[in-house]
Amino acid sequence: MAVYKLSGTSVKNGRTEYSSFLAGNSAYTLPTSYESIATVTSSSNFTSAEFTSIPSTYTHLQIRCFGRNANNSNSSLIEFNSDTSTTNYYEHAFFGSGAGVSGWYNNNNNLMYWTETGSPANVFGAFIIDILDYTNTNKYKTVKVNGGYDANGTGYSWHNSLYWSNSSAITNIKISAVGSGDFYANSSFALYGIKGA
Repeated sequence: MAVYKLSGTSVKNGRTEYSSFLAGNSAYTLPTSYESIATVTSSSNFTSAEFTSIPSTYTHLQIRCFGRNANNSNSSLIEFNSDTSTTNYYEHAFFGSGAGVSGWYNNNNNLMYWTETGSPANVFGAFIIDILDYTNTNKYKTVKVNGGYDANGTGYSWHNSLYWSNSSAITNIKISAVGSGDFYANSSFALYGIKGA
């Protein structure tokens, strides 16, 4: 609890007594760790989810995704501040399945990995995207992605780290499906602000 001022009510035996440490102030409530900023979803297919005019009042950002590509690709693109140059993005990734584990590094890629339409059918993936220190103009931006999908005994677990070689504060985020397809209807992207460390 934060105390902003004390209001005295009486003096007894040379001491001032107070009826409340919060006299004259509204009660202070600790902020929640995660605060909802915006959500993008649709009852029909859509090509991208975009968050604009992101407030600078948080320490980090998090996007919670539930979705599926409507094309034969398990990939989607993430862009910051309308920067479409893939040479400004660097990616490390590895994924696991029942068949084994694979990993790679790309120095000109801003892909995230998703579920694809061909295999398996009608399965959506879930992802958590953490964007660290998004307003810090003294460093390039780093992103971590964890997610995957299950298909009754098969599926993938994806783990990515993404690096954007730009020190600008992030005010705009766009996630789009790769190729000519869309995200299926009822895919959802929810942006949260994280306060504190």
